[in-house]
Amino acid sequence: MPSTLVVVGLCFLLAGGLFLRAAPAAVRRGRWAGGAGRALVGLLLLALAAFAATITIGMRGYRALTLEVVAATVKTEPVGPQRFRATIVLPDRRLAMYELAGDAFYVDAHILKWHPFVNLLGVHTAYELDRVAGRYNGVADERSKPHTVYSLSGGGAQRLDLFSLARRFKLLRPLVDAEYGSAAFVAATRPVEYEVRVSTTGLLMRPALR
Repeated sequence: MPSTLVVVGLCFLLAGGLFLRAAPAAVRRGRWAGGAGRALVGLLLLALAAFAATITIGMRGYRALTLEVVAATVKTEPVGPQRFRATIVLPDRRLAMYELAGDAFYVDAHILKWHPFVNLLGVHTAYELDRVAGRYNGVADERSKPHTVYSLSGGGAQRLDLFSLARRFKLLRPLVDAEYGSAAFVAATRPVEYEVRVSTTGLLMRPALR
């Protein structure tokens, strides 16, 4: 639909320009009514072209601001009381498998969020997955039971180190909305498969689509 709107908007723009160009010629020939009519039609077509452009930009902005990128697919399988195996598939098809202690699968990441107007240009939230761990539901368990943590650094989808670039170049700083850490966790007490997704608001986990 957006591509159709672009074509329609360009047609309106071209037709409007032709009508406006023809209006002065009609006036010079003494056809005042015809010139005024052509001018009005041209302005109307230009207004319709602007309306189509506004809708197209709005739809593109909506997609940009609601975009979710799959950072990893995780399958968990219990192997004992408060212990489970996590199989992680990264976007570049690398596979990692860990045995974790806890009641839930936990993952965190570094997030670089651009301002919305940068999203409209097609530059989206940058991320780098940092670590995975097991998480206990109870605070007492968190304090007393063993912890398992593994690094995932280097598994992010962003090959270019945008974090370093944003810090080094002052021209990029006004484009950065926020730089922060984000985490998500999901219960691992039964076999499940989830997608770890990065949105403009941080990490989230959704059931994997089959």
